Amino acid sequence: MTPDPCEPDGTRESDGTREPDRVDALARAAAAGDPVALEDLLGVVRPRILAVCRGVLPHGPDAEDACQEAMLSVATKVGSWHGRGRFTTWLHVVALNSARSTYRRLKRQAVAVDPAEGGRLERPDPRTTSVIAGTRLDLLEAMEAIGAGHPQVVEPLVLRDVYGLTYAEIAEALGLPLGTVKAQVHHGRRLARPLLQADL
Repeated sequence: MTPDPCEPDGTRESDGTREPDRVDALARAAAAGDPVALEDLLGVVRPRILAVCRGVLPHGPDAEDACQEAMLSVATKVGSWHGRGRFTTWLHVVALNSARSTYRRLKRQAVAVDPAEGGRLERPDPRTTSVIAGTRLDLLEAMEAIGAGHPQVVEPLVLRDVYGLTYAEIAEALGLPLGTVKAQVHHGRRLARPLLQADL
């Protein structure tokens, strides 16, 4: 049997359930107002959220900040999942949005405290820290540039090409038709390619 894409080793809990099934069950209970289930859910999903944030923010403390922001979003907005698809797919979207939000905040701080003007950054400058090996232009810089004119393609593109979610998972998570997601991803790739290759 093919392992669940969100659980590569097909891990089963001691009660025989698969990990994604357990997460879904905890999320349903948390959305219904069970505080114990919410606490358990947050403990289970934190490593997954942190992994998503680290994929966008290579500096550890920045990823931790984004993870905490995402955890707060999960705690306060778990009811917006509505049970469509896997909870872990919805979680990817929440974590990605938190990482992008943290990146924007760090970028504003880096501009405000520019070493060239005598300031000192306590962390690597996110404008010059590459997310994808082999590129000089940060992936998120490319996404910000694309988002200015084509905001609808950014989330599907990152979820597909960075985190490897299937088109169907993205469609479920974003509440979009499958064909729309495919079109947005392909359009986003065309827009991103020259940006990511410009300074190679």
